[in-house]
Amino acid sequence: MPKIKTNRGAAKRFKKNASGSFKRGQSHRSHILTKKSTKRKRQLRCPAQVHKSDVASARRMMPYA
Repeated sequence: MPKIKTNRGAAKRFKKNASGSFKRGQSHRSHILTKKSTKRKRQLRCPAQVHKSDVASARRMMPYA
C-alpha cells in the first residue's frame, strides 16, 4: 500500500491534542482590525477546538498527525 498524503492546508491550520481532538486558530484576525473592539481581538487570540462533527474530516486529511 502506498503512503497517504497529508493535506498541507490542513496541516498548517490544525494541531492534534493528546485527547485526539484538534485545535485551530480563530478567524477574523487578519485585517480590518480598527473597528473591532480590544476585547474581541484579545479573545480571538485564543485557540479553539475543531467541532466534533468536523474531527473525522480533519483526521482523514491528516492521517499521521
